[in-house]
Amino acid sequence: MSQSTFPQDFTGLVAVVTGGVSGIGLATGQLLAARGATVIALDRAGRAPEPLTTVHADVTDDESVRAAVTSVVARHDRLDVLVNNAGIGAAGTVEDNPDAEWARVFDVNVTGVARVSRAALPHLRHSPAASIVNTCSIAATAGLPHRALYSASKGAVLALTRAMAVDHLADGVRVNCVNPGTVDTPWVARLLDAAEDPVAERAALEARQPLGRLVSADEVAFAVASLASPLAGSTTGTALEVDGGMAGLRPRPRVRGGSR
Repeated sequence: MSQSTFPQDFTGLVAVVTGGVSGIGLATGQLLAARGATVIALDRAGRAPEPLTTVHADVTDDESVRAAVTSVVARHDRLDVLVNNAGIGAAGTVEDNPDAEWARVFDVNVTGVARVSRAALPHLRHSPAASIVNTCSIAATAGLPHRALYSASKGAVLALTRAMAVDHLADGVRVNCVNPGTVDTPWVARLLDAAEDPVAERAALEARQPLGRLVSADEVAFAVASLASPLAGSTTGTALEVDGGMAGLRPRPRVRGGSR
């Protein structure tokens, strides 16, 4: 679909996307912009391509977050959509990560969502189309091997999403999340590069998703935009799975020769 054919449901709205200079965040920002939004990417480093603008901020630093949100509102006089996408990964069983790593991952993945939302809410309350979408994960609802810490953090994001949704009903702020499966992003590419056998590891990741391939960043972006859109005014407290069927489907194993 060319950009000229996108619905313009975000026209006149201002959106902030954390972790917005690459991967899911960049794809989301570009789609929101194509659908009419003014989009600001919040990120620690790098710069998003036009038409996005970038404000540097660290979601683990409350002062940095508040300053970034204040600068966005000062420039655009409004804030309508917040996409809490910034996050980091962690590998291993519950035995493998020390306390410091647990604190670091939760600081980014969970408290980071709270920090940015806390700074944004006073402005979102003034919007006629206020929406928050958090990037969660299939790891919140499915037991994945060697992802204990990451899964715990994303389980917290899922619970936080629902709590925020009910807390801010009266404010007119909708809160939802997306639960991607394994997404073909630069972060996943780095994980594969570090594996003993990157080809075999990629094949294993593809095979565990019933569609037989990794999710694309654009597919997750479409889900985020769908939840954030003013056209989804009755959708709040929802977790939208974008996981190739991983959460709910149990297909028979594929058999060579085309039979199942």
